[in-house]
Amino acid sequence: MKSITIHNLDDSLEVLIKERAKKQGISLNKTIQILLKQSLGLNSKPSNNHRDDFLDLFGSWSKKDEAEFIKKTHDFNKINALDWK
Repeated sequence: MKSITIHNLDDSLEVLIKERAKKQGISLNKTIQILLKQSLGLNSKPSNNHRDDFLDLFGSWSKKDEAEFIKKTHDFNKINALDWK
């Protein structure tokens, strides 16, 4: 498979590509491949997975974010019998 080098990439475009890659949890290379395929209409199969359609609304968590959330909300799983009397 061929490799392509892009020279003089605009700084704002670089930032947007990096943000998208980070948000989707994929590499810069994969992000650019997806963007190129989308822009050229080469999406070979429609996906029933619409997760990415809503990332701008809901975002996504890294494994670190998830672990921190679970740790901080762990006490919510405990039932205090005195609260129910």
